[in-house]
Amino acid sequence: MQSHTGNTEHRAERRTWRHDGIAFGCDYNPEQWDPEVWPEDVRLMREAGVDLVAINIFGWSQINPRKGTFDFTALDAVMGLLAEAGIRVNLGTATASPPPWLSTLHPEILPVADDGTTRYPGGRQAWCPSSPVFRRYALALVEQVAERYGSHPNVELWHVSNELGCHNALCHCAESTASFRRWLEQRYGTIAELNRAWGTSFWSQRYDDWAEILTPMRNLSTRNPGQVLDFHRFSSDELLGYYRAEAEVIRARSAAPITTNFMVTAHIRNLDYFSWASEMDVVANDHYLDNRLADPTTELAFAADLTRGIAGGEPWILMETSTSAVNWQPHNIAKARGEMTRNAVQHIARGADGICFFQWRASAQGSEKFHSALLPHAGTDSDVWREVVDLGGLIGRLDEVTGTRVAADTAVLFSWDAWWATDADNRPSHAVEYLEQVHAAYAALRATGATIDVVHPGADLSGYKIVVVPALYSVTDEAAANLDAFVAAGGTTLVTFYSGIVDEYDRVRLGGYPGAFAELLGIRVQEFAPLGPDDEVRLASGARARLWSEHLALTTAEAVDTFVDGPAAGIPAVTRNAHGEGSAWYLATRPDAADYRSLVARIADEAGVTPPAGAGADLELVRRTGDGRSYLFAVNHGAEPVVVDGVGFDLVTSTTVDGDVTVPAFGIRIIREEAA
Repeated sequence: MQSHTGNTEHRAERRTWRHDGIAFGCDYNPEQWDPEVWPEDVRLMREAGVDLVAINIFGWSQINPRKGTFDFTALDAVMGLLAEAGIRVNLGTATASPPPWLSTLHPEILPVADDGTTRYPGGRQAWCPSSPVFRRYALALVEQVAERYGSHPNVELWHVSNELGCHNALCHCAESTASFRRWLEQRYGTIAELNRAWGTSFWSQRYDDWAEILTPMRNLSTRNPGQVLDFHRFSSDELLGYYRAEAEVIRARSAAPITTNFMVTAHIRNLDYFSWASEMDVVANDHYLDNRLADPTTELAFAADLTRGIAGGEPWILMETSTSAVNWQPHNIAKARGEMTRNAVQHIARGADGICFFQWRASAQGSEKFHSALLPHAGTDSDVWREVVDLGGLIGRLDEVTGTRVAADTAVLFSWDAWWATDADNRPSHAVEYLEQVHAAYAALRATGATIDVVHPGADLSGYKIVVVPALYSVTDEAAANLDAFVAAGGTTLVTFYSGIVDEYDRVRLGGYPGAFAELLGIRVQEFAPLGPDDEVRLASGARARLWSEHLALTTAEAVDTFVDGPAAGIPAVTRNAHGEGSAWYLATRPDAADYRSLVARIADEAGVTPPAGAGADLELVRRTGDGRSYLFAVNHGAEPVVVDGVGFDLVTSTTVDGDVTVPAFGIRIIREEAA
């Protein structure tokens, strides 16, 4: 997929990542420990079954302690210890966090927030993505690392920077402003076209010269939404350009595959990973259970399914996760016994061919000293360590699963553009947030037992029976036509409220909502009627709903359910339209969870989606298949044992199964299925 500029830059030929089975790995930061500890670390890694270690992620100040000085003595020693132990290396470029000497010499590399204030060193990622000075020093470091280890036989994978854009994606300094102008000129060609795209006739914002354009700094009112949207696109592309620069240095010196760790998670939205995917030799993601959410387990499943969608259905790597508590949430909840294993298996079930943790040994100092690790502060005499060893053994038994793919006949459409555009300064209801609506639709589908691909609106939809489109506020003509063709060819779609409203420039599609999807859905909405934060409405079916209603009229659709009360009383709330050979459903409100699930189950049943018997919110049943192999993953999140149908060999218990298979409370089973 192209970047947002439409620039079809040459992409290097993709390299294949190969690992002997499912990788079981971790980040290792030996610079935090006395060298006398390193041999013991490596011995314990072998005991746990760790076979892939990410090192030199934050090593800049160690290997480049001052300008012009490079010292690889310590890194050479660690590389040697790992090689001797047969543990492969995911080698970082060390550029994630510049050392203090660099920002002291060049304070101009520091990022600037939208209030115009500089952000200073003392944490991490204290650099501007557009800074040519930073890039010059960083690429010089990458060149040194790649020259030294480019042909090292133990380097399995290159790890560019770390969590790019986690903290510094949106910079407003002078360099960023100049780069933003260049990006806009490449995108629009003329000032007149930019003025049209941004609607600058509003509030007398018309530009006459590129030099007049700033980044969307904080101001006294609200910002131009087109400008804000393009700044998000620019910022994603700018960091992608930085990734390419590092990767180019590595490719000239090493044949090993290259990646970086994405952050497909509930609280990071800065980068459009669909536009990044083709640059990765293998897609990798960091994910941590987010206990700030009402249903963190479902969010984990969603993030894994989205990561697989970004990877085009191919296997991917979980580059970071936690054994137990993290350190950055308001309440850092420790995982219950067995939860780490269930979480890891959830990711593998959804296509991960590698499970890696942050980090190997829990830090004694620094900002992450209370972040859990494979080797906790309590040492090896701990429940966490014992579960780590057990998990390593299980992953070793799953090696045969490598390379298989997840089978799904249901899809949810997801778009970073829609996320950025929806969560704008001014909108009909601030209670309606994009990701929350996506999560609600996904949770309803997951509760039916469906296996779900989360894909881009422009993806090939032909292999699905049902496609759910939650709150796709911003959509291109091409993506709208893609969904239309899917339904016309016999597919079923469910489109939810606040979809199809604007084009890619955040320009309202006139003539009545839902704009791009009005003909497909056979409806016309005259006006939104959002509900108050505490309001609830009833539907004729008995369902209850919140957040939203609207003044909807049928054109070719039929009413399936109707608002009984509220501002849209007597008006259809759920509609169905025959379109070509398929069906297009519309949902004009947000049902409560149980009612949402019932509606989705009805639609899925009509579409011929048949989830595995017993699958649902508490029992995940997911298949990975390929080359004549089939594996059924059963993950029980409930407090009671459940029985599933399985014939074959259970890789968890190493026993043959024939018929009823008991999955213990909070337990897992992974069955190599016999051919029918």
